[in-house]
Amino acid sequence: MKIGFDAKRLFNNFTGLGNYSRFVVQSLLDYAPGNSYILYTPRVRDHPEITSITSRKEVSVVTPSPVYTFFRLASLWRTWGIARESSVNSLNVFHGLSQELPSNLPHGILKVVTVHDLIYYRFPMLYNPLDVAIYKTKVKAACTSADRIIAISRQTADDIVHFLGIPEAKIKVVYQGCHPQFRDVRTATEVSDIRKKYNLPDQYILNVGTIEARKNIILAVRALGLLPPASRKSLVIMGRETDYKKEVIAAARVAGVMDSIIFLHRVPFIDFPSIYQGAKLFVYPSLFEGFGIPLVEAIASGVPVITSTGSCFTEAAGPDSIYVDPGDIEEMALQLNRVLSDDSLRQRMIAASHKFIERFLPQNITPDLISIYKGL
Repeated sequence: MKIGFDAKRLFNNFTGLGNYSRFVVQSLLDYAPGNSYILYTPRVRDHPEITSITSRKEVSVVTPSPVYTFFRLASLWRTWGIARESSVNSLNVFHGLSQELPSNLPHGILKVVTVHDLIYYRFPMLYNPLDVAIYKTKVKAACTSADRIIAISRQTADDIVHFLGIPEAKIKVVYQGCHPQFRDVRTATEVSDIRKKYNLPDQYILNVGTIEARKNIILAVRALGLLPPASRKSLVIMGRETDYKKEVIAAARVAGVMDSIIFLHRVPFIDFPSIYQGAKLFVYPSLFEGFGIPLVEAIASGVPVITSTGSCFTEAAGPDSIYVDPGDIEEMALQLNRVLSDDSLRQRMIAASHKFIERFLPQNITPDLISIYKGL
């Protein structure tokens, strides 16, 4: 088969959607030999994670003609121009990796789109209204025109049916895996060096994700204040800051735990595994996610997880993580104290959860992708 991808995120995004795009293409290259791939992108970047893909003989890259770049019409090219590239006529499949598909793709090409989440339908107040309108228009158009829709969780699949009115039969749940670097065990020296680099204590609780209201990290901050000072650990909050950070700081001051809160921003992705592996516990009290890839990253890093009830969290973290109502401060405090004080419980959680996330390995996900591409 010859498969084309809208690869803008693959080349230009080094967080969620970019990591997913590279994961899909790299998995196919490694575990589905015999196919060829065309990456359509408005801009090419040179980066080791990208060149490991583009250097493969099975891969070619298509960029816009100079007229698009001269007039800064990259978005128009992705929406309208890709379908008019001559190479598109040779494709068997076109896969939009980030909730979009070009318009007017030729008949005879199987059109596939991945939908990651529809959070802007549930929490529109968290987004710019114009952005919400654009996101809704694009995802609705993509799901309507697609022959197959990949949802990255059962929760997202249900939302596609509920909010977009798409038939269930058109949707297939195919989970995503985390970056392979999280499975590489760092040495004690490497973890110690990271602690020194970021001035972290020997033992800490970790949270990773944009510091925004939906992530609900205030729950963990307030719960920390209910723990006996002798058993309290520092809470490291790593992610992009928003105005919500001010609310977190205010809550920490009220709870009397400001000296136990550490914020990390703009951390290079290469440092993530050592920061994860240095943690005693990972806490993720988010209100809602499309999947929750930090949960998989934490488990792959050998860290037990406490997360929220509801949404998709059991899909990502499995039956051996601990789930707390995202509004229950006392229960969160109880579970924090329980896990922090019981090393045998921690080890059981780590071992069982690690086995659970084997389903997210690329060799286990690739056959599902191929079956979709073959129209099965």
